[in-house]
Amino acid sequence: MPRPPARTPRAPASPRTSSVTPMRLVLDWDGTVTETDSLWMVLERFGDPEVFAAVEGALAERRLPFRDVMELEFATVATPLAAVQEFLLREARIRPGFAELAADHAPLILSSGFHELIEPLLRREGLELELRANRLDPRADGWRIRWRDPEPCPVCGDLCKRRALPEGPLVYVGDGYSDRCAALAADLVVARAGLADWLDAEDIPFEPFSDLDDVAAILRRVREAAGGTAGR
Repeated sequence: MPRPPARTPRAPASPRTSSVTPMRLVLDWDGTVTETDSLWMVLERFGDPEVFAAVEGALAERRLPFRDVMELEFATVATPLAAVQEFLLREARIRPGFAELAADHAPLILSSGFHELIEPLLRREGLELELRANRLDPRADGWRIRWRDPEPCPVCGDLCKRRALPEGPLVYVGDGYSDRCAALAADLVVARAGLADWLDAEDIPFEPFSDLDDVAAILRRVREAAGGTAGR
């Protein structure tokens, strides 16, 4: 079973970096950049709803690791990839402020989702950003996941995003279970939804956000306090 992520000590409401060290901005994708988790959209539309409900419950109760949950869920999707991409291009909505945040800070997108589902949406928005994510083998008998990093994290024991983080000081923005371990390695965490609830329950400092204009405002405030280096 996965271990609880190890905490990284962090001063409340302020980054741990010095005023002369710029911080890289790292954004989760699903539920952070997108208004609705696009993986959930795909599973609800094209997967098996009973499997989806069962394994998500098992993840919440820590009865299944994240890798098993993702593989079980996406094995129930057998729709051609092009049809799923067309669905997301029609239905997926980007959270307000993303284009401006991308132009100002050139964030790294770090996702537990898939290049094949994220890249079409970035192209739709007219953006080219660095993306670190998994890939798909969209078989007719059920999709298979090609993990970017298939080895368990030495900190939390599950597949997570921590080892994909860039080196150096960073701001991490996320919303869900797969963001927990990576968030604890960041110098400043900006969170919403399930990630915010978990951080709050664990008494771990973070900045809340609703849309990505909020994130931009937080970065401006931190940059001004640090002498112009946050999020650059």
